[in-house]
Amino acid sequence: MSFGFSPPPATDSASRLARTLEPSEWAAAGIPLLRSPRAVVNNLCERHRPRLSTAVVAVIGPDERLTASASFTQDTEHPDGWEFRNALLDRLRRVTPHDLRRRTPARTAVLLFCRDGAPHWTEVDGAWMWGLRDACTLHGLRCGAYITLTRSGWQVLGEGRGGRRPHATQSGRTEPDAPAEPAVPLPVPVRSKVPPQPGGEPREELRQAAG
Repeated sequence: MSFGFSPPPATDSASRLARTLEPSEWAAAGIPLLRSPRAVVNNLCERHRPRLSTAVVAVIGPDERLTASASFTQDTEHPDGWEFRNALLDRLRRVTPHDLRRRTPARTAVLLFCRDGAPHWTEVDGAWMWGLRDACTLHGLRCGAYITLTRSGWQVLGEGRGGRRPHATQSGRTEPDAPAEPAVPLPVPVRSKVPPQPGGEPREELRQAAG
């Protein structure tokens, strides 16, 4: 079985708006609730230290144990769910095999996006939601939570759950939460610094958890 990307049918504003999800559409999609969203957010922030404009896509099992994750920067000046879908699908294919042969998805993909601005829904968030839902379908995963990380804190859009920490700081780095509620422990390699790519290429990290 082979897969490929095809160009979007159109790139005008009206077409891009069609590749987005409103909050009501997202709420009606039956997105499964995270049992411990703070632990998931803490875990992803500790692993990837996202800066502004960084997306972190993660795959979790039924017990919310992280099995794989990837982080990358994405231009959102002209948000298009099609482009976001392709970016997410590309990272998912790099870090975890698909589950397309299963009748029902056993794993769930969640997305955390670190951005500036208010924590409420924006057009950029709607495009990410569209992209996440489509990427999950094409990779045999259940579409999970979409989380924003801003300077005011983190927010699970569509659920109303969130917190002040962790949050993006003025410098653009993530400020982790206090250790009151530790993240799920995983036997993964020690994180190493990713050197800047020549020519100013976007910073990207791929991680695959053991066990």
